[in-house]
Parts: sequence; structure tokens; C-alpha cells
Amino acid sequence: MDTEKLPPTFKGRQYEIRALGLRDFAGLRHDDEALDPFELAHFAKLMVINFDEIMGLSEETREHLLGVGVNYWSGGTSSRPLPNGWRLVILNPKHGRARNNATLMEEVCHVFLGHKANRLSVVAQNKQGKTVARDYNEADEEAAYAVGAAALVPFAGLRRLMKQGKSSIEIARHFSVSRELVEYRLKVCRLWAEYRERHPEEDAARALRRRTFNAAASAERNGGAD
Repeated sequence: MDTEKLPPTFKGRQYEIRALGLRDFAGLRHDDEALDPFELAHFAKLMVINFDEIMGLSEETREHLLGVGVNYWSGGTSSRPLPNGWRLVILNPKHGRARNNATLMEEVCHVFLGHKANRLSVVAQNKQGKTVARDYNEADEEAAYAVGAAALVPFAGLRRLMKQGKSSIEIARHFSVSRELVEYRLKVCRLWAEYRERHPEEDAARALRRRTFNAAASAERNGGAD
């Protein structure tokens, strides 16, 4: 394999090789092609169902999941397969296609990487009172997310678009993912420093947002002290 198409870190290369295997399986021949995880889900025997099709949810639960709790979940796979071996996947309908692509790709990677499927079964609370899932494996979660992100935004294609002067927003649109995912890939692929040099205006914008946020937080604290 051409090592020029792989990230510079050992772990990054391991994830990238698996991701390139998934892209090859999906029939993609160019590293700047967008991958559709909904097509791969079929081969992973994952059936994505519409949130509105879920029966038995109370109105209170439904309103919470799509209201105040909307940012606390992205999606999940059923712990038990259907009689035909398929598993149901539910995606947060409020997150949009870009974020759903990353969520579904992570679930697809759990299957292709051979991870246990019953990690989502809620069984207990930890010492901090937080609900935890049976068989949760931090290494599996990291690998599934990292491989999925690399499959969606491969290193070689990302580097080429960056060197062409594309912004993270433009790259995100190209690969049908979120800007946050692109910036995550830039960082783990050790491309972030070069990207920032090419886009100093973004650093200035980030600094302005931080100053605005800090000023608002300071004003709120001072107001609360009165």
C-alpha cells in the first residue's frame, strides 16, 4: 500500500487501512469520492427506521428526545437482532444528514470490526449516577468512530482538498459530513497546523467567538453577584 496515502501516526494508519478497506468494499475508487453509509448499512444488515415509526413511546418521552434532550443522543442499534438477523438502527431526525452519516457509519463499523452488538442494553448506574450500558468497550467505541470518520473523510482526499485551499466547510460539503468531523480528521491526521496557516481568518473568527463568549459569561457572573 502507498504509505503516502496514510496518516503519519501508527494508530492513524491502522484506522486508515481499515477505512480504505471499507471504501473499497463500497466500490469507491477515488479518495475524494463521498461515501454513502446508508448503502453500506445494507451489507452490515442494519435496517434504518424512521423515528416516527417507533411504536410505544409516550408523548413525554418523544417530546424529550426531540426537544430538551435532542443533543444528548445521536442514534443507536437494537441489542437483539430480528428473526432474519438484521438489527434496527434509529437515528436522531433533528441532527440532519451530515451528522446522521457519521452516526450510521460508526454503527456500520461496529459490525464490520466484529464488535459486540449488545453494548447498548441499559442495565445499571455508575457511582456518579450516570446510566451505563452493558459490555461498553471504550476501545471499540474509539475504533468504530475513528474508522468511520476515516472512511467518510480519507486522509489522501482530505489533504488534497486542503492543499487546494478548501475550507473545512467546503470539505464538509464535499464529503457530506459536518464541519466538526472534518476538523477532527484534520487534527488526528496531523494536518491541523498547516490548515490553520492556510486559513488565518478562521483563527481570528475563533478568537473573536471566545472573547465574546468569555465576556458574556463574565457579565452573567457579575450580574448574578449583585
